[in-house]
Amino acid sequence: MSNKFTGQILGAMLVGVVMGALIYQYLPDNRADLAYSVNLVAMLFLRLIKMIIAPLVFATLVGGIAHMGSGARLGRIFAKTMGWFLTASFVSLLLGLLMVNLLQPGANFPGTLPAATQSTGLPVSAFSLEKFLTHLVPTSIADAMAQNEILQIVVFAVFFSVALGAMPERSKPMLSMIEDLAHVMLKVTSYVMLFAPVAVWAAVTATVAKNGLGVLWKLVVFMGGFYASLLILWALLVVVGFLVIGPRYAHLLKLIREPLMIAFSTASSEAAYPKTLEGLNRFGASHRISSFVLPLGYSFNLDGTMMYCTFASIFIAQSYRIEMSLGTQFAMLATLMITSKGVAGVPRASLVVIASTLAQFDIPEAGLLMIMGIDTFLDMGRSATNVIGNTLATAVVAKWENELAAEHGLRPDDVVPPDTVPGDPVPA
Repeated sequence: MSNKFTGQILGAMLVGVVMGALIYQYLPDNRADLAYSVNLVAMLFLRLIKMIIAPLVFATLVGGIAHMGSGARLGRIFAKTMGWFLTASFVSLLLGLLMVNLLQPGANFPGTLPAATQSTGLPVSAFSLEKFLTHLVPTSIADAMAQNEILQIVVFAVFFSVALGAMPERSKPMLSMIEDLAHVMLKVTSYVMLFAPVAVWAAVTATVAKNGLGVLWKLVVFMGGFYASLLILWALLVVVGFLVIGPRYAHLLKLIREPLMIAFSTASSEAAYPKTLEGLNRFGASHRISSFVLPLGYSFNLDGTMMYCTFASIFIAQSYRIEMSLGTQFAMLATLMITSKGVAGVPRASLVVIASTLAQFDIPEAGLLMIMGIDTFLDMGRSATNVIGNTLATAVVAKWENELAAEHGLRPDDVVPPDTVPGDPVPA
């Protein structure tokens, strides 16, 4: 089924490009309406994903943490995880900064620049510790689940599962029920994923039908430079994966082909979450680690998004011929390192972060209007990169904790329940 599903995704992407191009070329009067109608299918799939994310994250996370044992062990895993996330974020931001200075995609920009006073319509506000903390802690777990605020769900789940672990006898029935919920949600996930190829076709068709492939040529230097930078980041992540995990990391890359293509074609790393979790469990990463590290990664370890923030911000400054010293650029990097952690769950989060950063460094926010038209094409690469980064982070932490077991002997179409790691973890 795995190879069949992969072929279906690739076929759906190809058909989507062809159909979208035909609509754009031969139905110019109706292409906007057609793109909107077709995109409803993709939106329905993304809503199905959002429907299962909150209960899936909560059930798997609580089940995993409750079995971790002492609070000291949880603290150790959290420290290792955040250390990796911060290092990966810094490297991604720095790589984007280096590449945009090396390639200079905004120098001698051939197009017409938007007026500096023109508004993008994006919410722009300066970062503050108060905003970050109020976003971090939910006022209501029901509201956090309704809004799919993954970071807030993680915070509540940590407190909830630590409390369960503190009263093991009394909590046994509830923990058993939560683990049953995780099994059910993984089965629901397998049903939802049956719609993925259709959703991929719809998303690609709508994007190409609305914008046309010609829009890419207007900013070909910018797009080409960004994707070249992404390839370098991918190479770095893969090299680190082989160095830390060893030769078996190659099999993990095969296991995440499907979530990679789902993330790329739908421009949503969230859509790939269930398949990514399944791939990690099949690879042998303990569900205690994967259900803890992966949700945190969706807020703190968006490698592709990090690199895009510095790359796009400096590109806009270059386009407006604004000179930025090396010190100013590193100050921007430090700002992005902080502000990017406070917008988890915000629609078009990377654009919001960039808009806020531009305002702080007196760079015209209107420059974002140049790239907003192609943001979906850029988001495809960012989302796929985020999946690779979070998968690697989870596998590495599992390796460090000696919880990377032998791979499961399951068929590719089996649903991997969250507690199938047999016996004690086996060193990889």
